[in-house]
Amino acid sequence: MKLAVAQINPILGNVEKNKIKMISYIKSAIKKSVELIVFPELSLTGYLLEDLTFDVAGIPEEFYELSKKISILFGGIEESRDYYYYNSAFYLENGKLQHTHRKVYLPTYGLFDEGRYLKSGKEIKAFDTKFGRFGILICEDAWHLSNPYLLSMDGADYVFTLANSPSRGAQGSKLSPNQTWDDIMKTYSKLLTSFYIFAHRVGYEDGVNFFGGSRVYSPNGDILGEAKIFKEEMIVVNLDVRDLRRARINNPVMRDEKPELVVKSLNKIIE
Repeated sequence: MKLAVAQINPILGNVEKNKIKMISYIKSAIKKSVELIVFPELSLTGYLLEDLTFDVAGIPEEFYELSKKISILFGGIEESRDYYYYNSAFYLENGKLQHTHRKVYLPTYGLFDEGRYLKSGKEIKAFDTKFGRFGILICEDAWHLSNPYLLSMDGADYVFTLANSPSRGAQGSKLSPNQTWDDIMKTYSKLLTSFYIFAHRVGYEDGVNFFGGSRVYSPNGDILGEAKIFKEEMIVVNLDVRDLRRARINNPVMRDEKPELVVKSLNKIIE
C-alpha cells in the first residue's frame, strides 16, 4: 500500500479554505500514485472550535468523488441525527463513507475543553478495507492502553492515530510531546506487531502551537517515514504487508494473548 500523510495547518473554523487545501494535497497524492491519504484530527475544521463546533459539521461532497481515485481518512465534526456533535474520523473508499470513528476520550482539563461541546464515542472497533483491516484512534484515545489492545484483538493490522497535540516543554534538545508520541507509537507498533500511523498537524491556533512530527511505524517499531516538526508537508511511504508476517513470526506475543483472562479479571475488578 502506498500511503501519504498530509501534515497540514488548518484554519480555525474555515471549512472552505481547509477543504481547498486538502483537495490540493489529495490531487497531489493521486499524481504520485498514492492509494490512501491520511489527514490529522479535525483537519477540516481546526481544533479550538468551542461554539464554532455547531456550524462546521459534515463531509464535503468533493471528497466522495475523489475517494473513487484514492482512499481518504480525515478528521472533522460529525452531527448526529439527534443533534449531538462528535470529534470524528471519516474513512472514504470507492466513493462511499466506509467507516466513522467517534473519539471516545475527550480531554477536558488544562487547555483542553472538548467535553463541554462534544459527545464521546462509545466503541473501539476495527474494520475491513481493500487494503486490510484498519483501526482508528483520535489523539487522547491513544493514551488509554485498552484502545490499541482492543483494536489488535479485533484484528487491526494498520492503526491510524489522528492527533492535535500542543507543543509543551522540552526534554534536553528534544521537544517533549514529540518524543512522548514517538515513544508511545513505537511501543504499540512493536508490542502489537501492527503498522502504526501518526498523523499530526502543525501551526498556531489562538496562540497554541502544534508541532507536527507525523510518522509511520513498521510492525517492528521502526520508523518508515517521518515529517519535520513545525513544517507543513506530505510524506509518502510504501507499506509492505509481508512486514506483518515477518514481525508476527519473530514476535508471536499477540498470538499467545488470552483475552478471556482479561475479561474475567476485569469483571472481577468491576464487581
